[in-house]
Amino acid sequence: MALAINSYKSGHSTSQRNAAITYDVPKSTFQTRLQGRPSRQEYRSVNHKLTKTEELTLVNWILSMDERGLPVRTALIRDMANLLLQERTGADASSTRTVGVRWPYNFVQRHDSLRTRYNRKYDYKRSLCEDPTVIRD
Repeated sequence: MALAINSYKSGHSTSQRNAAITYDVPKSTFQTRLQGRPSRQEYRSVNHKLTKTEELTLVNWILSMDERGLPVRTALIRDMANLLLQERTGADASSTRTVGVRWPYNFVQRHDSLRTRYNRKYDYKRSLCEDPTVIRD
């Protein structure tokens, strides 16, 4: 599709029909792409409660909390998402939309930079075994 559009816009193909036939793409789809309509894969689902910018902000916040060594639990992610929704709508907390119980789990699955893991206390004796001076001795 992109090749057909580039060919038509650069003048290599004389007509829309000719470009669609040459690159074996449906003529109606080719015409709608020329008019600026994105493909279905490029559309953002209407079921997403947060905008792309809000989701990116939430991902950055989660990663910054992780860098500081603070655990980010699903309840905290849900509260932050609800706060973002409340700020965008400008309504009080009782009448605004909220995210669901499973929303944080689905959010983590949607973003590749986020992965869940268990946080364990680091064993002091194990850290001594990793000390280069102890290993040399």
